[in-house]
Amino acid sequence: MNWAKKASKQKPQMSKQAQRQPPTVDRAETVSFTLRELLLYFLRLGTFGFGGPIALAGYMQRDLVEQRRWVSKSDYLEGLAFSQLSPGPLAAQLAMYIGWLRAGFMGATLVGSAFILPSFLMALVLAALYVHFGSLPWIQGMFYGIGAAVIAIIARSAIKLVRTTVGKDLLLWVIFAVLALTTAVTQSEIVWLFILSGFVAMLIKAPLSLARVDSMFSFAVVTPLLTGIHGVAALATVGVLFLFFLKAGAFVFGSGLAIVPFLYGGVVVKFHWLTERQFVDAVAVAMITPGPVVITSAFIGFLVAGILGAVVAAAAVFAPPFLIVVFGAPYYRRFAQNPQVKAFVQGVTAAAVGAIAGAAYILARRSLVDLPTAIIAIATLAVLLAIKKIPEPVLILAAGAIGVLLHGTR
Repeated sequence: MNWAKKASKQKPQMSKQAQRQPPTVDRAETVSFTLRELLLYFLRLGTFGFGGPIALAGYMQRDLVEQRRWVSKSDYLEGLAFSQLSPGPLAAQLAMYIGWLRAGFMGATLVGSAFILPSFLMALVLAALYVHFGSLPWIQGMFYGIGAAVIAIIARSAIKLVRTTVGKDLLLWVIFAVLALTTAVTQSEIVWLFILSGFVAMLIKAPLSLARVDSMFSFAVVTPLLTGIHGVAALATVGVLFLFFLKAGAFVFGSGLAIVPFLYGGVVVKFHWLTERQFVDAVAVAMITPGPVVITSAFIGFLVAGILGAVVAAAAVFAPPFLIVVFGAPYYRRFAQNPQVKAFVQGVTAAAVGAIAGAAYILARRSLVDLPTAIIAIATLAVLLAIKKIPEPVLILAAGAIGVLLHGTR
């Protein structure tokens, strides 16, 4: 990626010993700060940061690079490129990377926890309210309107991602179309198609020469805690929940919404943990709370298996990106500019965008049940496309209010 190229040009080559340590910031560009100050910043960002992964990454650049000058521009761009190359939630992984820059393993752990904790607690509270009061007419009416707005937001995200990741590249358009179609038809996200897409892009855009093949391969008390929306969950269900969300965190590339089709295929289609209506509501909750979008995992986990399910699901989905930062960041410079790696990631990203488009179609069929919901969705999409800076939570809450007026008094 261009960001990675720019970052590599701004920094001299490092020795192997230096690559094993968190890179030092450029003292000419930055000012000193404490780990405590960094933790307080990410605690605030996790509490008040709305707008999705791209917006959160933008806040970090504005606050930490441009205003406070805690992080050099080259280190920030390097972390952003690393987060885009890796699976998992982009904003959370970038936060962990910045924490790693400051204090290694401990920094990544504490910063990631501070960033995720506020939205996790909010999702927990909302899930508890949803379980206990979800049958009330005004609650059902609110989610009636919110569900339609969520479809519009997912569709707008797919449009933006197509423009930025697929562009005019014919091969990436083919991958996008294939994944969108297969997701819509099978109503699930097929992981091996993502991997295949990466290899197809790599073989066509950056084919390996025989001389490089070898080097590439060589680099190579619990009952109350388990009470969900369907009653007390079995411990076996918690184990399946953990493995499912661990897989989600390890194999989903792209924006936070890239996890939606993957979750739908497992949560609704395969395991039947939630209904389609409940799943759309879970996605909506993730969008009206600050922090990373994938915090919807905590909401879903609570509905399936109570508090323990929420903790297990959230821990599982954030574990892969955390481990990638801790163990992969020191060696990132060795392969960041590799053309095969870049082509592979381009293919996987195009596949992820296609899956998002397919998921938008699936969810739209279930959420746009009548003329009012269709009008809400179309109006929300039009506003998003016309007024680019309007906060998404504002639109979601407005749609919820309309839903209450239409159906909340019945």
